[in-house]
Amino acid sequence: MASPKRRALMACALIPSLTLMPRGAQAQPAPTLRIAVEADITSTDPHYHNLAPNKAISAHFFDPLILQDEQQRLVPGLAVSWRAIDDTTWEFKLREGVTWHDDSPFTADDVAFTVQRAPAVPNSPSSFGLYIRQIAETTVVDAHTIRFRTTGVFPLMPVYLSTFGIVSRKHGEGATTADYNNGRAMVGTGPYRFGTWAQGDRITMERNPAYWGGVQPWASVTTRFMRSPASRVAALLSGDVDLIDALPTSDIGRVERDARTQVSRTVSNRNMYVFVDHLDRLSPFVTDRQGRPLDRNPFRDVRVRQAVSLAVNRDAIVTRVMDGAAEATGQVMPRGWFGWTPTLPPPAYDPEGARRLLAEAGYPNGFNLTIHCSNNRYVNDERICQALGQMLTRIGIQTTVQALPFATWITAASRQDYSMLFGGWGIDTAEPSSPLGSLLATFDRATGQGASNRSRYSNPEVDRLVAQGLATLDDEARRQVFIRATEIAMRDVGLVPMHHQVNLWGVRRGLAHAARADEWTLAMSVKPAN
Repeated sequence: MASPKRRALMACALIPSLTLMPRGAQAQPAPTLRIAVEADITSTDPHYHNLAPNKAISAHFFDPLILQDEQQRLVPGLAVSWRAIDDTTWEFKLREGVTWHDDSPFTADDVAFTVQRAPAVPNSPSSFGLYIRQIAETTVVDAHTIRFRTTGVFPLMPVYLSTFGIVSRKHGEGATTADYNNGRAMVGTGPYRFGTWAQGDRITMERNPAYWGGVQPWASVTTRFMRSPASRVAALLSGDVDLIDALPTSDIGRVERDARTQVSRTVSNRNMYVFVDHLDRLSPFVTDRQGRPLDRNPFRDVRVRQAVSLAVNRDAIVTRVMDGAAEATGQVMPRGWFGWTPTLPPPAYDPEGARRLLAEAGYPNGFNLTIHCSNNRYVNDERICQALGQMLTRIGIQTTVQALPFATWITAASRQDYSMLFGGWGIDTAEPSSPLGSLLATFDRATGQGASNRSRYSNPEVDRLVAQGLATLDDEARRQVFIRATEIAMRDVGLVPMHHQVNLWGVRRGLAHAARADEWTLAMSVKPAN
C-alpha cells in the first residue's frame, strides 16, 4: 500500500480524473440534480461547526488546500504541491489562475486569513481549531506560496489542511456566521455558487462556469433535507429525486429490483464499537444477579473485556442485522487503509471461551448489566444493541438494553454515566491517529488527547506510541508505530471493535455515482452515465 505522502504525489498526475468537462469546453444544457439527504445542516459558514453534513455541503462552495478523493486519498486542491522544508516548516505551492465566485483572484493571503479565522468563529459548537492549533506562524512568501511553522514535528499537516475550506479575505473579514447563512459572504472558489438555504428544507446552488477543476455537468443542484428514511426511499422510487443517502439496509433489495433505481456503496471510514467502563469505581449499571452493586468494576479485568469481545457474533450482526452492509473488524481502521494490520482479524465467535474467561475472572454466574445506545444516530443502532444484549446474556451477562435519542445518549456518555455503550467513530483524517488519539489515548483536557474516550481507558504505552507516531515524518515508520499502538490497545480490549459500516446511496438509473468512504453526499460525485 502506498504511503499517504506517496499517494499525494501520485495524485498530482491523477487530477484530470476529477474533471468532468475540460475547462473552456461548451457546456451542454443539463437539468437540476435533485438530492435528498438524511441530515440537515446547522450553518453554511464553512468554519462554524465541524460536522460532517455541514462539511459536505460546504465542499460545493469552498475548496480546501488539499482534496480527499472517494477513498480519502490526498489530491491537490487549491494547493498543487506541499513539502516539509524542515522538521517544523511546511511549504505549500498554490494553484495559479483560480478565481473566487466574484472573479477576484485567489492568493496566499486568503489562506493566511482562513487559518486565522477558522479556529476563532464565535459560538462554534465544534471548532476547527483541532486542525490548526499546531500552526505557530503563517508566512505569505508570495501570491502563490505559503509556509506554516508548527509547534513541533507534525507529519499530518497535509491531512489536517484537507479538512476545511478556504474563504476569501475580501468577503470573510468582518463577516459573521449570519453573513454566511444569509448568503452575503458565500463567495468561494468551489464548483458551485450559493443559491438559497431554508433550514430544515433545502439548499440550492448554481454551477460555477469558471471552476478551475472543470465545469460540472449540472446547471443547478437542489439538496433537500429529509430525515425520514421511508420518505427518502419513496421520493427516489417515485422519481422526485435522483439520489438519496443513508439508504436503509432493509430497502437494498427493493431499490436494486426496481428497474428505475440502483444502489451505490462503499465501505465506510466509520468504525462501530463497544466501550466498557474502565474507571476504578462501582460501575453504575452493573449488579450481581440479585440486583446488588458488585464490590468492584468487573470491566477493569481484561478477561471480562475479552469475554465480551468473544461473545459478539460479528458475522451474525453483519448478515442478519446489517443485511450484509457492514464488514466485521477486529481493529479501528478499515481493511487495507493506512494503519490497518492483518495481525488483528475479527475475533472469532466463542461463547464457551467467553464463559471460561468470566469464571476465571471470578464471575462464574455472570452479572447483570445495562447497555446504552442511541436509537437515531447510527445505521440500525438500536437493533444492533438488542442483538448484542442477547449475545451477552447467552454467556451469563444478563443484559438490558436502553436506547435513547442521540442528544440524550451522548450527553450522559460524555459524563461517563454508563457501564457499557455502543457508538461509532468516523475517521476523517483517513489514518489511525484519529481513533487512537481520540478514543484510546488517555483523556487529557489540556492537550485534547482522548477527547472522545468516554470509557476512560488508559495505557501509558499506547499514549507514548501515539505521541511518537505524531512526531514521525517518515510515513512507513509512522505506520508501524501506529500499528503497534493499535495491537496493544486491541489486545488490551481498550474498546471492542464490531464492524465498519457500508455507506449506501440510492441512485436513479442513468446516473453514475462515486460512493465515498467519508459518507459525504456531493453533487460532484454524480454525472450522467453516458
